Amino acid sequence: MLGNFRKRKRGRGGTRWLETRIPPPLVMLVLGAVAYGISHIAPSAAFYLPFSTAASVILVITGLALNLLPKLRFHQANTTVNPLQPGRTTRLVTSGIYRHTRNPMYLGHAAILSGWALHLGNTISLVVVPAFVIFITCFQIIPEERALEAMFPDYKSFRLRTRRWL
Repeated sequence: MLGNFRKRKRGRGGTRWLETRIPPPLVMLVLGAVAYGISHIAPSAAFYLPFSTAASVILVITGLALNLLPKLRFHQANTTVNPLQPGRTTRLVTSGIYRHTRNPMYLGHAAILSGWALHLGNTISLVVVPAFVIFITCFQIIPEERALEAMFPDYKSFRLRTRRWL
């Protein structure tokens, strides 16, 4: 079994076998569960901010909007929102929220996760947010960028004028 894993790992370019394999919402949910677990394992890292509930709600609502609005834009453009198959993209969407960020849905996931971690009120739980950003950048966004650049000649100029996250 381990021999097969090593062959697969080497044959697919190290950790490239992880690319576009795990749905980003699942990554967000798993890290949200990790944050919850951390908050119970390390209660001494708890903090309280007087505005944390309101800030948490605002972050989650913002995150939901950053997930729904781009999906509507993709639907209007008649292209896929499936992050596991970037090669099925039929159109490059560069208008609306995409003028400000190339990845509003992932930014929305990060905002939801931030709101959840803030709600938990545990300093160590906040580490899940940069973990999400790093994982999604390495295993989702970079492979998507490679696919889009190969498919759309104008993707490179879009990438140069629009930030990856914010």
